[in-house]
Amino acid sequence: MLILMISISMENKEVKLLGLWSSPFPVRVIWALKLKGIEYEYIEEKDLMQNKSPLLLQSNPVLKKVPVLIHGGKPICESLNILEYIDEVWSHNRLLPEDPYEKAVVRFWAKFAEEKLVESARTMLTSEGEELEKEVKQLEEALDILEKEMKDLKKKFFGGESIGYLDLVLAWSVLWLEIIEELSCGKKISDTHRYPTFNRWMEDVKNINIIKENLPSKDQLTVYLLYVRNLALASKANN
Repeated sequence: MLILMISISMENKEVKLLGLWSSPFPVRVIWALKLKGIEYEYIEEKDLMQNKSPLLLQSNPVLKKVPVLIHGGKPICESLNILEYIDEVWSHNRLLPEDPYEKAVVRFWAKFAEEKLVESARTMLTSEGEELEKEVKQLEEALDILEKEMKDLKKKFFGGESIGYLDLVLAWSVLWLEIIEELSCGKKISDTHRYPTFNRWMEDVKNINIIKENLPSKDQLTVYLLYVRNLALASKANN
């Protein structure tokens, strides 16, 4: 009874989310909160380059990055960490599997996606020439591995018939990856012929209301990411 009361008390504490519209990481948290029906206050950071808010610096003094979930006045940082926290505190509509082995497997692939897909896409956006070619190759190799894993799963989503933790981790690709490919390479790297299962998954994810209703405008995001790319390339040219 005491444990139940503590759990209810935790669930009912005030929830705030510090985010930035152009970042793919806070939106993962937004999707998780929406999926679980958790009420929260969203606080948009205006400028992470030169003018971080006092609340962000206080809440995440080490990395000074978004997202930060503030629950009952206590900050939780890093999107993957936040997703797991949300799933533990609000245990309905589970994102992670209950089975320890299956949970470990999901965490492995989430780490793989962060280290291989996210980092390659990030570098592709700000590079050209040989550096860009190297990152495109790494992205293709990572997608090859992911494509094989998705074929072997034989599920609509990583979470089964409904989206789960790993789907939320990878769902940034339905918009950000597409734009980064267009801006850096002028073509789609994750094409349908080479990665049919991955593309089918992306289409299924795009059709989920909670996902598509909380994505930024493609046109607006394209303009912003082009600005970031041009700024980074100009900075490299001047060094």
